[in-house]
Amino acid sequence: MNLIVGLGNPGNEYDWTRHNFGFLLLDLYAKIYNLDWSKPKFNALWLKSNDQLFIKPQDFYNNSGQSVRNFANFYKIPPEDIIVVCDDFELDFGKTRFRTKGSSGGNNGLKSVIENLGTSDFARLRLGTGNPDLRRRLGDTKFVLSRFTPEEKAQLVPILEEGIKKVADWAKSH
Repeated sequence: MNLIVGLGNPGNEYDWTRHNFGFLLLDLYAKIYNLDWSKPKFNALWLKSNDQLFIKPQDFYNNSGQSVRNFANFYKIPPEDIIVVCDDFELDFGKTRFRTKGSSGGNNGLKSVIENLGTSDFARLRLGTGNPDLRRRLGDTKFVLSRFTPEEKAQLVPILEEGIKKVADWAKSH
C-alpha cells in the first residue's frame, strides 16, 4: 500500500492559497476519479482507492507529520512507500520537482513529516509557487498564505494534472 499525502491548512480561509497546493492536487485527483473523502481519521481527511491511501492532514501545515506518522504506523506503510505533495516558493510558479528522498529544504511541513517518521527517506513532489516580486512585498509567511493571482489560477489545472501524473508514475513503481 502507498500513502499519498497532500499538505495544506484546514479551513475555508485557506482555500486556494499557495500553502494548500498539496490539498488542491489531491482534491483534483479525487474529482477526476470520482472518489469521496471519508470522515477524519487520525486528524486527516482520507480516501482509499485500490492500494492507494490518500490523506489531507487537518493539523496546520507545520504539524502535518503527526497524521502521516499515525497512518503509516496503523497501515504499516514504510517510508519508501510514502509520497508527500507540497508547495515550494523557491521553485518558479508551475515548475515541479520530484525526489525520492532528501532534506526538508526549509519547508516546515516536510520538517514535521521527517521529524515524525524519523527519516527523510520518503518521496516528495514539490509544486512551485514562486513569485519573487509578490513574495518580496508580502514576506514569506503572508506569501505562502496568499491566494494565487488570477493569472496563476488560470494555469492551475494543467500544473495539477502534471503533478497527478507524476504521483501516478511513482505509485506504479511501488
